[in-house]
Amino acid sequence: MKPSSDSSASLQIWVDADACPNAIKEILFRAAKRTCCPLTLVANHPVQVPAYVEMLVVPAGFDGADDKIVELLNAGDLVVTADIPLAAKVLDKGGYVFNPRGEEYTARNISDRLSVRNLLESFRGGAEPVGGGPPPLNNRDKANFANRLDRFLAKHQK
Repeated sequence: MKPSSDSSASLQIWVDADACPNAIKEILFRAAKRTCCPLTLVANHPVQVPAYVEMLVVPAGFDGADDKIVELLNAGDLVVTADIPLAAKVLDKGGYVFNPRGEEYTARNISDRLSVRNLLESFRGGAEPVGGGPPPLNNRDKANFANRLDRFLAKHQK
């Protein structure tokens, strides 16, 4: 049985699932089950989810999942993504954003993050990232994410 998806009754968690590590999805699945918080994964391809989690597949294309999340989220919802431009749009719409390492993007830090991202992208000239991206998640990252999520849910759920 899925949790109630009445957006006026409770907060919703949205996950930019195309690049979200499986370990973080598992943490989210357990938290959604424990708290009955609605959880929706949005991706360009299907991802296996438990029966109480919604999977929303969007057409492949540039920013398709990002655009759908921004379209559907309500102020006060939580989005899990490492995508900085998506995080900025979520914050503009009144949402909360964590990356898969448990770092929160806020109105105070998003401008700096966008500037660094844009600077690095200009150096690359649109090429693939040098070095293959961030290092794999370690146990400390997973624990940081789980702790931040638990604190957030305890504070924000009705």
